[in-house]
Order: sequence, then structure tokens, then C-alpha cells
Amino acid sequence: MNRLLLVLAGLFLIGCEQAPPPPSQPRPALVVNAGDRFAAAPTILIGEIKSRYESAQGFRIDGKIIQRYVEVGTTVSKGQVLAKLDNRDTGLTVKASEARVQAAKADQALARAELDRLEKLYLRKFISSQAVDIQKAKYQSAVALVKQTVAEAAVSTNQSAYTDLRAERDGVVIEIHAEPGQVVAAGETIARIAVPDSMEVEVSVPESRMQSIEKNLTAEVRLWAEPTHIYQGKIREIAPAADSVTRTFQIRIALTEDASNQLRLGMTAAVIFKDHNHHDFLLPLPAVSQYEGNTVVWVVNPETDQVFPRIVQTGMYREDGVVITKGLQDGDKVVVAGVHTLLSGQKVRPQIAQQNP
Repeated sequence: MNRLLLVLAGLFLIGCEQAPPPPSQPRPALVVNAGDRFAAAPTILIGEIKSRYESAQGFRIDGKIIQRYVEVGTTVSKGQVLAKLDNRDTGLTVKASEARVQAAKADQALARAELDRLEKLYLRKFISSQAVDIQKAKYQSAVALVKQTVAEAAVSTNQSAYTDLRAERDGVVIEIHAEPGQVVAAGETIARIAVPDSMEVEVSVPESRMQSIEKNLTAEVRLWAEPTHIYQGKIREIAPAADSVTRTFQIRIALTEDASNQLRLGMTAAVIFKDHNHHDFLLPLPAVSQYEGNTVVWVVNPETDQVFPRIVQTGMYREDGVVITKGLQDGDKVVVAGVHTLLSGQKVRPQIAQQNP
């Protein structure tokens, strides 16, 4: 009887055992292939055509403008008079300086004659050597005074010449900031002259786009007035510091080909930067997340279908996604949905995301 009970209990236990659950299926994961279709568009900025060589010209002395000889757009030659100040005061100063020079020379001649006379008296023993020494000092003082007044007269003559504002270089007048009758200060800009034969493009680059900007980077320049023609250029100059107001960096793109007749100073130009050694990717915003304090995207291993976080560097956040500047390569499968629920090493079933053509 006991044996029968034991057999029945064993059969009961066997019947109560549940079948093991089937293995869980890998969860589907929406992915995109990093590549040409998800490459970020090249950086396009708007700039202005400017001359490489520009000079702001102003008078070297204060005064009142009595005549202006040029207008905006006037072609000038080096040394050409641009404007003129009232020179009556400077003329009187020159005459006064010349009179002081003549007076100083007369005093010098008188001191020389007196010294000669005293030296003769000393030779005859009529006066002491002390009297001669005193007269020599007076004569040397007269000589120094002549040199001083001559130098002051030269300064006055130069000041008089500064009443004519002359062009420092060949070029064209692009700005005028003063009119006849206006009293101006020394150094105040009166006219700006540019050399039209050396044109380049000035662009203000935001801080967020400076990562890929470097000297000699090639660029394409397209004028709004001439959209069918593309000018080739390269970055010649990068400002070392951002503008304190706009917080942008000023860069200059030199054109590497001769400008056509359509190119004019002040024209608006679209600049497209090309960096064949730098490949950015544009991913949907949900593809980027934070993992253990790092900015990552989740990449699928093509051999095992496991996902792993990869640290990346982001660029601009745009309406259509976020630019990835470092960390990805062509062909990487990146998860673009539900990344916050993923675990490192988790197996998934990749499904290519459909995107609009």
C-alpha cells in the first residue's frame, strides 16, 4: 500500500511540472544606415564681397572742411587730394615759426660777434677768461635755440600740408563720412578707399559652426546676382576671437580665380564650405541619448545583431535632426527609436526605417 502511494505521488509531481517557457524573441529596433542619405548638408553661410585692401583715411589735424573733391564711386590715384581743411590758422602758424627762426638766427649771429670781440680782448689781457666762458655759453644757447625753432618751423610746415587729405593708394572711394563745413577731429574717418582688383568674401561664422572651419579650407562662392556661376575660393583668414556683439567669427575667403565683370563690392554671396576629409552625419533627434554621462548613439553589430552605445560628438541641433561630427562611419546601423530602453549587448531585430524620398 505504501509503495502504491509513493508511485501515485511521483506521478502527481510529474504532472505538476510546467514546460519551460520558450526563449524570448529579440525586440525589433528601428535603424538607419549612416551614409550618403544621412550625411549632413555642407555648411552654407551668407557673406559680402569686400576688397582685401581697404583703408580708412582721415586728416592728421583738427580743422574745418572747406572742400571735398571726391564722391562715392570715384576712382582715385595715390596722392590725389580727397578733401581740404581751412588752412588760414596753419598758414599763420607757419609764418610765426619762420619769424622765430629768423629771430633766433639773429641772436646767434649777435652772440657769435660778441664772443669774437671778447676773445680778442682776452688775448690783450683786458678781460678775464671767465667773461669769455660766459659768452661761449650764451653762444651755444643761441645755436640750440636756432635748431629748436627750425624744427618747430618744420612741424608747422607739415601741419599746414596736412590740411590736404591725399589718397594713400590707388582705388575707389566706397564711403564718405564728412561734408564741407563740418569740423572734424584728427584721425576721424573722412573717406574709405578700396582696391577693387583684389576682391574676397567676408563671412560671419557662428560659434557652433567653427568646428569644421580651418585655414585653406576650400569653398564655393555663388553670387545672388549671378546664381549660375560658381567661384572657387579658400579660407585665407580666420579671426582669432569672436565679435563681442554678434559672437561670430569673421573669416575671409580669397577667390582662387579671376572675378568676372559681375563681381561688385558689397554684393551678397552664398558660401558653401567643402571638406572632403570631414564627413558629418545628420541623424533624427531621438537617435541621440545620454549613457553613463556621455552623449551616445546605439549602433547595431552587423554580425551578432547586438546593440552597443557609442560615444559621439554632436554639432548643430537643427529642425530636421542633429549633426554628428565624430564617432560614426559610413555603413553604421544606428537605432533611431526607443534608445532609452536599450541595454548594452542586447540583441535586437534591426528594421530599416523608411524615410521620405
